[in-house]
Amino acid sequence: MLPRRVRLPTLLVFLLGLMIAAPSYAQGARPWGSLSPQQQYLLGPLQSQWNTLPPQRQEHMIQRTQDWMKLPPERQQEIRDRIQRWQQMTPAQREQARQNQHLYDTLPAEKQQQLHDAFKRYQQLPPDQREELRRRWLQQSPEQKRQWLDHMGPGSTLPAGRAFGMPRGRH
Repeated sequence: MLPRRVRLPTLLVFLLGLMIAAPSYAQGARPWGSLSPQQQYLLGPLQSQWNTLPPQRQEHMIQRTQDWMKLPPERQQEIRDRIQRWQQMTPAQREQARQNQHLYDTLPAEKQQQLHDAFKRYQQLPPDQREELRRRWLQQSPEQKRQWLDHMGPGSTLPAGRAFGMPRGRH
């Protein structure tokens, strides 16, 4: 433990540093009330924590709202649907989705394209065939799934998004 005469100056220097840093931190902050009504609507889920977010995070989120407003309405709805599905997922389903995304991200671009093409073909199958493929996919171990992805050919098919931990959606 530091002697009392060393602790007091150290504490004072620390407090002085906080006082100096606080205004510079707050300079870039945007209060909730300064956002446009549309930005407030889009960022509504963040309202309770908005004023505690770092200014850089606030600016990032504001930029995202500007990008959002430039999207066509059908793309906005598609994103809303995805967000809603994500919110309905259990923590285990979310973790599975993250793992599957990581698995996909580790594939070479050529394999990613093959996977994308296979999914398009899968979507064209009759519902009973899609369900059978989905059932078989869910029964596979992560290693079996990885092997399937590594050896996927141009005629391969892929289970629907919900097979990757997603709840049933529109397929």
